[in-house]
Amino acid sequence: MAGLDSKTPIPTEITLHQKSRTLEIAFDDGGHYQLPAEFLRVCSPSAEVRGHGPGQETLQTGKRNVEITALEPVGNYAVQPTFSDGHNTGIYSWDWLHHLAVNHESLWAEYLERLEKAGASRDIDSTTLPPKSGGCGSH
Repeated sequence: MAGLDSKTPIPTEITLHQKSRTLEIAFDDGGHYQLPAEFLRVCSPSAEVRGHGPGQETLQTGKRNVEITALEPVGNYAVQPTFSDGHNTGIYSWDWLHHLAVNHESLWAEYLERLEKAGASRDIDSTTLPPKSGGCGSH
């Protein structure tokens, strides 16, 4: 789904809502969608998430509270978000965004099922975070 299919609707408006952590997209076919930042992050088209071929996908965990901190245009065919977890390598073409928008419910259900099967969580596992510097242990 990389690139731009000439039959794919083109966004007429893209609005980043930081407070609700959603990306609102209106397409020229009349479609109007609200996509959560978490959904966009776990469905990133980047090699880090999708791998370099079938079966190489990496399940994204702990992304419940991720935010989009920046959204940059890429030519006339895509946008590149920067997420609060530092991820910024996904280029979301219009056809990829449209695919995510029209298939949001089924893709989200598949993601939740994969999380459950893996025994993983949408929340960050604080036991794997590095210790914070400073505090009582620093003197």
